[in-house]
Amino acid sequence: MPFERYGVLSGTLYRHYRDRPDDQGRWFHVHVEVDAPDGRYRCAVDVDSHKSNVGVQWKAFTLDADALGPVPALGPGCHDLGPSPDSGALDFLRHPELVDRSGVLFQRRPPSWLQDLLDLFGSRPWHAGSNIDAATALEAILVEGRPTLVFGEPFDDDPEGDLGMHNIHQNQGDPAGSQWSPENGIWQDGATLTQRPDGRYDVFVNKFSSQAGHTDSAGRPVV
Repeated sequence: MPFERYGVLSGTLYRHYRDRPDDQGRWFHVHVEVDAPDGRYRCAVDVDSHKSNVGVQWKAFTLDADALGPVPALGPGCHDLGPSPDSGALDFLRHPELVDRSGVLFQRRPPSWLQDLLDLFGSRPWHAGSNIDAATALEAILVEGRPTLVFGEPFDDDPEGDLGMHNIHQNQGDPAGSQWSPENGIWQDGATLTQRPDGRYDVFVNKFSSQAGHTDSAGRPVV
């Protein structure tokens, strides 16, 4: 089933660091620490996979603040977002369905800001490479002191009581029978964004190569 909670963290970038390598020299996350009114959040962004045969893919681009709809106006803090386009939630794959066709997803054409955002997601190619390549692409936008938006699932069971976000990647299209397939859902994808001095946002989105590029209304892969 989809996440019980999905949302966006709005705050100020404090610092970032990579996981310590395991005994084979591998590491799987870049940790992004973001300050918000209720404390410092640790956000774990996947740049590799524990399964050696599953790589990570990513996109990096820049967009105007108004392309994010209502999210930039929410203010600092962690905000829950409903699984719908009007909430400001992200979905990397819904563009093929976002047309005025009765009974698909909408009874009306989507807002222009959302259409523009989904056009960007759909038109940009996914890059593939090593964990170093993915981390380098992400770290290029992680400028300390920048206003930051992190979309994903808030931590609610951290043993040390830390605030945080995880599942900061595509959260649909996982293969049937995989350990992640029960969490498939639409309008709950994760992303990392930082705001430039000119007000535009640098964006990093990521997915696993095993995740499908087309999904049904429940986020399950469509072959």
